[in-house]
Amino acid sequence: MTLTDYRTLGRSGLIVSPLALGTMTFGNAAWGSPDEASAQILDAYLEAGGNVIDTADVYSGGRSEELLGQLIAERGIRDQVVLATKFGFNARRGDPHAGGNGRKHIRAALEGSLRRLRIDHIDLYWLHVWDMVTPVEEVLQTLGDLVRAGHIRYFGLSDMPAWYAAKMAALAQAHHVPGPIAMQLEYSLVARDIETEHLPAARDGGLGLMPWSPLAGGFLAGKYEQGTAGVTGQGRLSGANPFQGPFTKFTERNWAILEALKEVAAEVERPPAQVALAWLTAQPGVTSTILGASRLTQLQDNLAALEITLTPAQLGTLDAASAPAGAFFSPELRRVVFGGADVRNWDEQG
Repeated sequence: MTLTDYRTLGRSGLIVSPLALGTMTFGNAAWGSPDEASAQILDAYLEAGGNVIDTADVYSGGRSEELLGQLIAERGIRDQVVLATKFGFNARRGDPHAGGNGRKHIRAALEGSLRRLRIDHIDLYWLHVWDMVTPVEEVLQTLGDLVRAGHIRYFGLSDMPAWYAAKMAALAQAHHVPGPIAMQLEYSLVARDIETEHLPAARDGGLGLMPWSPLAGGFLAGKYEQGTAGVTGQGRLSGANPFQGPFTKFTERNWAILEALKEVAAEVERPPAQVALAWLTAQPGVTSTILGASRLTQLQDNLAALEITLTPAQLGTLDAASAPAGAFFSPELRRVVFGGADVRNWDEQG
């Protein structure tokens, strides 16, 4: 597989690469990439054939969008890329209208993103996070109106319950109006909970999956070690990051998964990060995986994951080590229902 093995995102005509360039690192002074390095990363991704660039209005306080807008304008590539950004998180503390999924904020957030990106429309506009209060009907109508007005071309949903995405997709189909075409969720060898509800909802609703944090904040790159004195290693997980407290990646289960990953990586003679990405791109429903990079070499290493084809045995080793626990609706239950027979539905047949 290469970056030019294009595919449509969900049940739509939007054509995307199997790996997308995430730009959370762009303009981030703490653990991101300087402007020159960001430009090099973007150029290398585009030269390899990639066409999806993902950002958000809150990345680096808006600096990511500003830098990206500048780089795209300088290169004259606006029409050649799928430019995606997001709304939802609060941009002005103390003001509830500066965040959320309500019509007032969506309109204001879009205007800000268009201004910073120096463009007149967004190719893929993401609801960044479910706000837990705005009716799904309001969000669907607002985003549909923006599609019809030409301000956005498509929209998707990130970090939301499966029922919410399913309801929005069903309402759009029933009323023949623009609906979501994709989900963006955390998905990796150490974060497979979405397989229980979100992936079936995506298949049923015609939504493509675009995972974020495929390397679990760098954990699956093997840069951290567990010792008697604690965890050692430098990277995003060693400083301020969203994976702390109950969201920590440093659990006994995850260390065991990392060991299995290292074993498979040794078999194929590739770095653990590339093998983790190869596993993810092989998962059903995954359309385009978002890569983040703060250095050019990091991006190049990750792109090389597309060269790897894992054997069924190697995939089985990783699946067994990382299998999520406690799923009620499981292959085992299905075999019980059908008296021990192995019955597959239409989208599992091959």
